[in-house]
Amino acid sequence: MPDIARGLEGINVTATKLCRIDGVKGELVYSGYNIYDLAEHSTFEEVAFLLWNQRLPGKTELAELNGRLVSERGLDDVIARLLGELWPHVRPMRTLEIAVEVLGAIDPQSSDLTQAQLKLTAARLTAKMATVIAAYDRLRNGKQPLSPRDDLGHAANFLYMLTGTEPTDLAKRVFDVALILHAEHEMNASTFSAMVTGSTLSDMYSAIASAIGTLKGPLHGGANEAVYKVLDAIKDEQNIAPYVEALLGRGERVMGIGHRIYKTTDPRAVILERLGNEVAETSPDRWYFDLSLKLRDYLGRKLEGKPLYPNVDFFSASVYRMLGIPSDLYTPIFALARITGWTAHLLEQYADNRLVRPNALYEGAENRQYTPIAQRSAV
Repeated sequence: MPDIARGLEGINVTATKLCRIDGVKGELVYSGYNIYDLAEHSTFEEVAFLLWNQRLPGKTELAELNGRLVSERGLDDVIARLLGELWPHVRPMRTLEIAVEVLGAIDPQSSDLTQAQLKLTAARLTAKMATVIAAYDRLRNGKQPLSPRDDLGHAANFLYMLTGTEPTDLAKRVFDVALILHAEHEMNASTFSAMVTGSTLSDMYSAIASAIGTLKGPLHGGANEAVYKVLDAIKDEQNIAPYVEALLGRGERVMGIGHRIYKTTDPRAVILERLGNEVAETSPDRWYFDLSLKLRDYLGRKLEGKPLYPNVDFFSASVYRMLGIPSDLYTPIFALARITGWTAHLLEQYADNRLVRPNALYEGAENRQYTPIAQRSAV
């Protein structure tokens, strides 16, 4: 019998120049640059350029990309009206999914799959998705969406459009790094979904809508919101043990702990923990972060000897809370960052395309004879 790779685990479905992960060593590398180095020195815009071009930009190139993102931030009237209709009925991720499809519908160049046009589309999606989510959140809170500010970087502008207040330097940097950490992660489920759609030579917008639909699932992008719900349910250190014991007793997992790839601590979690400590110094919501640390320590003792460590979702939940971001926007923010990685993989896919068409092992019945319905026994 041939082997079946359930979930495609251990299967290389393509070659890429974008990302390398060593789950044993806890390494994450974007096009040759270690994630610790990028988080310390780079910006989200630089990382976007890196993923789209496999090299860091020069000053002129970075200025051009910044200008492109700024010019694409505004929403077309069609999208603005759509958001006004959607927000009472549709959750954030579904809103984002629909908005991306409509953006494709009104883009006359959507079927142009040349590399130059695809890079323009990637920048457009990166810019507009952030505005869509910020506008959606303000509408549902009875506020008018704010126009993007040309003088703010991508991360800072999103926080401004969301809250109505220019973020502090610390908040800008922390959110910028959070976007960098979520920008790319090799062949995860949503990236593979985008690649499969793109392999049919469907347009980039449709492929990204596929990725958003995949990311929406709680076993993928929804994990960070699930971590927040765990913290909110525990509320106090004394409740950690009984909550965890009850959870494990039901055969459920603790969200944010363990990863399909990493057999040690996710390097992104290490970086977010450091940043969380800085934000907690002045945050009225620091108890979420403090509780995260205590939960992490308890699970470390409880699961000692098992390769289960915090992943990026574990600390992003409390860090986002301290930045004043509603919990149901955590997964959309994941998408706002991962759009760079998704589109980068699509650039590779379109440049050297092959239709994704795997096989399935048949295990059903054989040699059955058709019986007219009148002669079939009742079931």
